[in-house]
Amino acid sequence: MQIAEPLGELDRRFSSEGASPVEWEAARTLLERAEIFWISTVRPDGRPHATPLIALWLDDALYFCTGPTERKARNLHTNRHVALTTGCNRIDEGLDVVVEGDAVRVHDDSKLQRIADEYVSKYGSNWHFTVRDAFEHEGGTALVFEVSPRSVFGFRKGDEFSQTRWRFDEPA
Repeated sequence: MQIAEPLGELDRRFSSEGASPVEWEAARTLLERAEIFWISTVRPDGRPHATPLIALWLDDALYFCTGPTERKARNLHTNRHVALTTGCNRIDEGLDVVVEGDAVRVHDDSKLQRIADEYVSKYGSNWHFTVRDAFEHEGGTALVFEVSPRSVFGFRKGDEFSQTRWRFDEPA
């Protein structure tokens, strides 16, 4: 099920004169194709934690996995708020996208199997998982999390630069 296409709101304070909002289609395509994301979580003492990971955009949400003892999993145990970022690390071209939302653990085996199949499709057979309330692999167990976007930001760079915000279920 796809969510209704959100309307992009241009922030003129951070956009070149005459810029238009980035189309949601461009942001969604970037989220689907990106191989590496950066996730930011919050440690129990309030300090930030950021680390790269692989993720999937599927059914209008981002999915990622992590070992149960990894710092991000331990952080999510006490604070589910996350930001996932991807894009182009050049200053004069490309599009960067930031997805904000809450990471919710996925337990449903049929949904987990669909996500596992997508990992193989996107990243190759090295990312094959067996599903048992989580992902099982040679290295152990990986918990799977879903992040439904609350807000998404798009930062277009180049001759025309802009900052676009798409709101989902966030109150105005």
